[in-house]
Amino acid sequence: MRIERIEVFVTELPVRLQRTFSSGSYDTGPREQLLGKPVLVKIHAEGVIGVAQIRPISPGHFVADTVHSVVGAIVDIYGPLLIGRRLADFEANNALLSSRLAGNPAARAVLDIALHDALGKALGVPVHDLLGGRSNATIPLEWSVSLYDDVGRMIADARRAIDEFGIRVLCLKAAGAKGWREDVRNFEAVRREVGPDVMIGVDPNTGWTVSETILALEAMRDFDVGYCEQPIERRNLRGMAEIRAQARGVPMMADESLFTIEDAAALVRAGAVDAFCIKLYKVGGLSAARKILAIADASDVGINCGGLAVASQLEAAASAHFCAAVPAGRTFGAAEFVFGVGAMGADPLVAEGGLSIENGAVAVPTAPGLGVVLNEDALQRMTLSHATIG
Repeated sequence: MRIERIEVFVTELPVRLQRTFSSGSYDTGPREQLLGKPVLVKIHAEGVIGVAQIRPISPGHFVADTVHSVVGAIVDIYGPLLIGRRLADFEANNALLSSRLAGNPAARAVLDIALHDALGKALGVPVHDLLGGRSNATIPLEWSVSLYDDVGRMIADARRAIDEFGIRVLCLKAAGAKGWREDVRNFEAVRREVGPDVMIGVDPNTGWTVSETILALEAMRDFDVGYCEQPIERRNLRGMAEIRAQARGVPMMADESLFTIEDAAALVRAGAVDAFCIKLYKVGGLSAARKILAIADASDVGINCGGLAVASQLEAAASAHFCAAVPAGRTFGAAEFVFGVGAMGADPLVAEGGLSIENGAVAVPTAPGLGVVLNEDALQRMTLSHATIG
């Protein structure tokens, strides 16, 4: 089946999310502002329509993609190249796009996911069947706790995750303006509140130094740190390896250090990680994620499925299908897309097939494609910009 037409939408969000982490703010922006909003793509191919949605998270974080760069890359370069191409030619299509415009992982991700959705619908199979099948029928979820000046707000956030949604894995943001000792106090306060049976990781988002990380993890030792995610600058693999060597068993997870399959190989060679945090918008979609999974499999590295998927059932569903295909013994922690499956309210763009949280987890969709049916009336209402290629 060949691609005939591609539509690109920037859509409004039903809610605004503002969070704080070490490098600044995470903000989906005010209503009707394009910056911070998600990009939705439809790929039309001989009667089948593949749909996907990704929210570029910049400005304010470690990736370069913005809504404008994603739309521009698809409308001006990637979209025209894909017209007339076969849906199933993932490798050839990726090579073609790379030959004309390198990088741009968020644009590549939304196209790659839409291609998988279209092919799954054409074949009558769920997306995870295109990725190796379903190893996990349900996906446990993690709750990412924002960094606040008042630790009481962090405790309340953690308490809501556990009491309202049954979450059993928390990740506390760290590296605030008050220094690592305050991060230790925050961690201790949340641990004392939630008790010993909840896994709690810590994520400084590159905001600590090597020495601060070693000191902080030692100070947190009595409070059972489940893992430490990307404590230092993303290119400092030697520093990550040094921390790991001195962490006394606390697993180290790479996030900001991991964009490409080459990054994954370098992290393994450096002995820097116990787990990869794979975010589809960061690595370029499901095709690239599968290759990073293969490196993890060959190197005994765990896989964590990251990405908040703010108010987006489509983005969450894509992550759920990838999580489903990860071998059960390779999964590390829990998936982060809780904010896309009801924690921020209903997603009006979904007519049927939306995921819902039960006892801290979601069931993987089994309908063809992503298994999520788009509400066309809501899409029309919530569209901020629209372009067509082909």
